[in-house]
Amino acid sequence: MSEIKPADMVADSAIDPGEEKDWAAAKAFFDNLKTKTPRPPKPRYAVTIAVSSRTLFNMTEERKIYEEEGVEKYVGHQVEHENEPLKPGVAFPFVKALMTVNARLRQLYPDSEELFDIVLMTNNHAQVGVRLINSINHYDLTIERFCMTGGQSPIGYLKAYMTNLYLSKDSEKVQEAIEEGIAAATMFGADIQNQLCDNQLRVAFDGDAVLFSDESEIIVKKHGLDTFFEHEKEFENKPLAQGPLKCFLEALGKLQRKFYAKNERLNCPIRTFLVTARSAASSGARVLKTLRSWGLEIDEALFLAGAPKGPLLQKIKPHIFFDDQMFHIEGAKELGTIAAHVPYGIGQKYHKGKLIEQPGGKK
Repeated sequence: MSEIKPADMVADSAIDPGEEKDWAAAKAFFDNLKTKTPRPPKPRYAVTIAVSSRTLFNMTEERKIYEEEGVEKYVGHQVEHENEPLKPGVAFPFVKALMTVNARLRQLYPDSEELFDIVLMTNNHAQVGVRLINSINHYDLTIERFCMTGGQSPIGYLKAYMTNLYLSKDSEKVQEAIEEGIAAATMFGADIQNQLCDNQLRVAFDGDAVLFSDESEIIVKKHGLDTFFEHEKEFENKPLAQGPLKCFLEALGKLQRKFYAKNERLNCPIRTFLVTARSAASSGARVLKTLRSWGLEIDEALFLAGAPKGPLLQKIKPHIFFDDQMFHIEGAKELGTIAAHVPYGIGQKYHKGKLIEQPGGKK
């Protein structure tokens, strides 16, 4: 809500002072309402995670109806089955883990607004909203903010909702969000199911073109590893530019520090991982010094020197793993990791190190 201006600032306004007083009283009453149900935090303090309905819930059957029979049949099906909860989707474990962190934060800071806020961001029609609400209530999820755009792209609303991270199964919408400067990723389900930690949120990040820019990856692709190693040694003390997910790591760090302030570092319900194909001795120092220069910590740093990421991720069991290259995404999900593709940087032009043919024979 907008702030109420003092009477001396609105002398020329047509608003009656009595109405202003009533409005201020109504606002104060609303802000002080008590309820057993946790209220969503104010967006300016929260870490806002926007998820699409198809990532939160498994809507494969419904999507097939939409694609084969059209929007009217799709909406009719959803209305007809609105009392049947949708099955959990690929982002469901991540969302549950966010709620676990919120519960711990509320124990330590009962009046704090610095919490995760989950927004359902979907281009579904409002008629479908009843089934989505019923499904959310069935699983006891705390999701109070919805954005339902009736067939239009919801991307334009992400900034209005002060979004820190957007997760979708639609790669085009994710690309659109990245271009708007919003952290975003396309989610992929795991081929096999791993048991995930239920009392700690675990988030794994690739480095280049995810947390950092793709400036070093460009050198690898264009000039090879030897030139890359020389470059990283020469510029070891120059921080890398930020990548699309740096701000999300920053937001996680802000919440982690609230636990550290209560002497809960060893019992923190948020744990972050850097899982990078870089070699530690040859090119790792610049990465760690960059994080230090940003004032950010990473709980575990795993330098794989080109080895597959899947087996390490299978041990970590993150609720989500972000990477810019699809072959790492594929390797992760084959071994049970929920992965999210970040469509950013020069890596989008390559697959398994080979330049992808562009339309018209261009490379």
